[in-house]
Amino acid sequence: MRAAITARTPKNYITWLMLAFMITSSVASLRAAPTMAVYGLAAVFLYIVPALVFLLPTSLVSAELASGWSGGVYRWVADGISKPAGFLAIWCQFAMTIFYYPSLLGYVASTFAYVINPSLASNGVYVAIVIVVLFWTGVWVSSQGTKAVAGLSSFGLVIGTLVPGALLVVLGLVFLGQGNTSAAPMDASHLLPQWTGIASLVLIVNNFLSYAGMEMNAVHVTSLRKPAKEFPRSMFLAIGLVLVIFILPALAISWVIPADQLSLTAGVMQAFDAFFANFGVSWLTPILGLMLIAASLGGMLTWLAGPSKGLLTVAREEGYLPPFLQKLNKHGVQQNILVSQGLVTTVIALLYAFIPDVSSSYWILSVITTQVYLIMYLLLFVAAVRLRRNKPDHPRGYRAPALTLLCTVGFLASVAAMIIGFVPPAQFSSGSAGVYLLIVGGGLGVVGILVPALFYLLRKPHWKNPANVGGPEEPLVDAPAGGTEEA
Repeated sequence: MRAAITARTPKNYITWLMLAFMITSSVASLRAAPTMAVYGLAAVFLYIVPALVFLLPTSLVSAELASGWSGGVYRWVADGISKPAGFLAIWCQFAMTIFYYPSLLGYVASTFAYVINPSLASNGVYVAIVIVVLFWTGVWVSSQGTKAVAGLSSFGLVIGTLVPGALLVVLGLVFLGQGNTSAAPMDASHLLPQWTGIASLVLIVNNFLSYAGMEMNAVHVTSLRKPAKEFPRSMFLAIGLVLVIFILPALAISWVIPADQLSLTAGVMQAFDAFFANFGVSWLTPILGLMLIAASLGGMLTWLAGPSKGLLTVAREEGYLPPFLQKLNKHGVQQNILVSQGLVTTVIALLYAFIPDVSSSYWILSVITTQVYLIMYLLLFVAAVRLRRNKPDHPRGYRAPALTLLCTVGFLASVAAMIIGFVPPAQFSSGSAGVYLLIVGGGLGVVGILVPALFYLLRKPHWKNPANVGGPEEPLVDAPAGGTEEA
């Protein structure tokens, strides 16, 4: 029956360019621009350094692994280390989204506030409501199949990130060309950030989160016609787009908004509002707000489609999750996993309603997201070295240069980011350092370690159902579906 289903289910390929846009959409966003804009010209340095020690190793290592092993992070870590380690890796990739969605949609809520009422940007109850409504809408869209998600995420990248980002930079250059003074110093003495103590480094941790996700869409490799050649090509194009999208808009924002007046969630809209007011076209502010929202929602849809499908594959192969979470809807989508995740995400979203400072909520969630995700990267780098050493003759369409060095640099950078993440940033103003440490450490310990350990220890033999396990290149469906793209 499986053979018959596979035979009559058409293979829907995607182009390497579309995959590059999907990768960029899931990684790059103008949402991160205000974070580094507070550093002015030093933002260039603060983006380039994490790119060299984290983005580059992650991208090159993922390109090699994806061109040699189908199945994404779980397969890489399982073959390189062990199956339990593979489960932990795919779980962390999935679980980090529990905190990622509230922080991402908190930015969307603040942006949308500039469309209807700017004062709402700092209203926690409003932000929490928007998060809940938009997330459940995203769950419904994702439940309709991956093909729609690919189109929407690519559309969101162009309309809501590339166009507004370019416009922001052009407006900034014209603004300076008119003789206006930059709000942030742009001379050579400000190329490096000023040292104000260990807390001044904490915002850099968010850059690791900004670059995280380059490997996530590796599970789409079997949807390419020539995976070995096209996936690395998609990766390298995505790297270039990510760097441009991050650095230039951050500088443009620093030109017009003083650092002490910059909101970490609504900073992009603050900049557009200031630029448009300067040029007498304030009516464009709501339009740009809607475009930015389109990009963020496209990125959210990409994340909903990817890690949860990888977790589903593992659940069916090894029986790590109960049968209820392994069921698919008529579109072949892991709807029960998405709904269960949505219930937890809804509870976490309430942080915005109960923590007075929206920026503090945003940063707490962002740091927890980074901490959980970095566990996966630590396992990824170790697995890559072991696979190169233990399986040197395994066919690979691409071999990363100096792989051991790349993995060592990436591993050490990830460890450093985890340590720094436990230091409260200057922007955390709603509680003590002890409370901050408890929230971040608790989020990392419970979601990143305790929950997957319980799933593993409490697994039952009947949870494993080989009859429902599809190979990496086969559609994971219980009945004929409209497409077979991997997610």
